[in-house]
Amino acid sequence: MTSRAATIDLDDTEGLIGADREGLLRAASMAGAQVRATASAVDEGALDGLGTERPRSLIWVAGRGAAEPAGALLAALSAGTAAEPIVIAPAVPPWIGPLDVLVVAGDDPGDPVLAAAVSTGVRRGARVVLAAPYEGPLGEAAGGRAAVLEPRLRVPPEFGLCRYLAVGLATLHHIDPAVQIDLTALADELDAEALRNSAGREVFTNAAKSLADRLADRNTVLTGDNPATLVLARHASAVLLRVGHRVVAAAGLSDALAALHSGAGVATAPDDMAALFHDEELDGPLPDRWRVLVLTLAAERAAVTARVGGHHPDLAMVGVQDVPDAFAAPVDPGRPEQQLATLAVRLEMAAVYLRLTRG
Repeated sequence: MTSRAATIDLDDTEGLIGADREGLLRAASMAGAQVRATASAVDEGALDGLGTERPRSLIWVAGRGAAEPAGALLAALSAGTAAEPIVIAPAVPPWIGPLDVLVVAGDDPGDPVLAAAVSTGVRRGARVVLAAPYEGPLGEAAGGRAAVLEPRLRVPPEFGLCRYLAVGLATLHHIDPAVQIDLTALADELDAEALRNSAGREVFTNAAKSLADRLADRNTVLTGDNPATLVLARHASAVLLRVGHRVVAAAGLSDALAALHSGAGVATAPDDMAALFHDEELDGPLPDRWRVLVLTLAAERAAVTARVGGHHPDLAMVGVQDVPDAFAAPVDPGRPEQQLATLAVRLEMAAVYLRLTRG
């Protein structure tokens, strides 16, 4: 089932592929390849110049797009495990110095803010990681004095979250042995997720198509109950707008629950059975009814379920293990960073399917 505005059915493989004139499905499926390319660069010694001395702080300065939420995800994931604080800043703070590591992330080599950040970082003696194209003003500002993890695969900027996250995880692992990460294993899991969501698989076996179907027919709020899942909800909202041309709100779970409990969007809405027999000519148009999708990590699922207070017809959990194919092998949730990256791929592919169903 798809929205009444759709012109191509989600199960029409040939129609979806034919409508993908910009190669969006391929781009959304390349998260694993981007992470694997980053792992290869690290294996080749891209970060060797950083040394292994533990820094006072890791500062993340990001440009537009997916770089900023990737830094916020890194900070949320490392809270309580990394010894050094992670500072997400729009520009280099005035106190930066030789004791700090600076990661400058973005996709525009001509961004003056990023170029100024690199220039200031190297001038102040900070250890600088450039997670951006090593060219133009950025390349000149680095001047061979930065560890370079530039993108090796070109994809639209909205699909770069997993690459930036991989750069952050690799950098954190290099300077802090307490932070463990296997980028190759992460890449394998992201490839598996993309395969599970490929265009040839039908809605009832395809988590991304299933999400697209949910998002197409009703107003939706994406929520999270911790800093990491809330960041992911906001990133997904931006991608759904930019790629899927679908307006989806993002909010904390407490805000969404307060709205539901006050009756917003559901006070006069019929239940699913009543809606099935609703006749708009006789009964008038259906009232607005919206749903809440809660992005959830496996470890917090039981607590979130208890907080929600039982089953609500307009609220559903969305976790890595929520794969609609009943005959498939269960999906191992894995570590938190794996779960967040996998959900990011799923939501990005859902945004692509929403775009393609419009032809």
